[in-house]
Amino acid sequence: MMPVFKIGVVGSGSPLGSELKEALAESAFAGAQFVLMEDPEAHGKLDQIGDEPAVVLGLGPDSFDGLDFVFFAGSKAQTQRWSRNALRVGCTVLDLTGVLEEEPEVLIHSPWMEPLPGAPDLLTRAVVPAHPAALALALLMGRLRASGRLRSAAATVLHPASEYGASALDELHQQTVGLLSFQSVPRLVFDAQIAFNQLVDTGESAQVSLRATEERIRQHLFALTPDVELSLQLIQAPVFHGLCFSVWVELAEAVPRAALELALAGVPVEVLSTGSESPSNLAAIGQNNLLVRIGSPSDESTREQHLRKFWLWAACDNLRFAAQNAVDCALELRRLRPQGQVQ
Repeated sequence: MMPVFKIGVVGSGSPLGSELKEALAESAFAGAQFVLMEDPEAHGKLDQIGDEPAVVLGLGPDSFDGLDFVFFAGSKAQTQRWSRNALRVGCTVLDLTGVLEEEPEVLIHSPWMEPLPGAPDLLTRAVVPAHPAALALALLMGRLRASGRLRSAAATVLHPASEYGASALDELHQQTVGLLSFQSVPRLVFDAQIAFNQLVDTGESAQVSLRATEERIRQHLFALTPDVELSLQLIQAPVFHGLCFSVWVELAEAVPRAALELALAGVPVEVLSTGSESPSNLAAIGQNNLLVRIGSPSDESTREQHLRKFWLWAACDNLRFAAQNAVDCALELRRLRPQGQVQ
């Protein structure tokens, strides 16, 4: 009989935390005991995980006693303050905020990558689930590389506000409403106008940094696919939710379109045919898969021909992609735990 695990979710009220609760409730962890945690001022707030009601507990020094796994899905400040407490009492930590990624022996990981560039073992105490943009690109590039055909690639990533949490979503909403009403707009998070605009960097006084996020995606991409060289540019898009990717690929030799589709397809990548609905951030919301379409400089004339240079247009639900990967990382760590009594 599978043991009943106790799982903590720190930042359970954040956009990512909400998605994580749903992913946990739909996973093999559904029968676990869940503890939802937020800053002390949220203590006693009523929440739910799956269909079950839950009371949010305020974080404190003893919050992690008796927990098997702890997901940090809120602010970086929460992770910085409380992750040491969780590790000190023997919890296995899944850090979705990236605070621990520079720590020794902390893996940047996804069990979706084959072959695994690094794998957890019995001594692994903390894992940083890979950034969803890095994971999406690693899946595409890794599958093309495994076929022995990839020569070079470049990607533009359209980044949504939801990657920076609830405050960024609120600011984009307030800017959108303010501009439509010919009013001044708040700039506390981005120190720039992101509504109806596209940026390659945030303002000097911004609370977030697009350049730091771009570098983090590069680091995660290298951790997942160290043998792939990919030029990357991150653009802040005026959208609330969903990652989109425009990727230019050059192969060593021309390959039939059907062979490319076969190389890329497979969970969690869904290759869409040319005649189907185009991948988009709206189409990807609520989807577990990365939606991909193969294009070319002259799509209609080359549909049945061999391709050597072509575009990939892809989209995924960034929060769901991140949450599903984090849960699968925890399931992988669960399988490594000794079962039954140790003699």
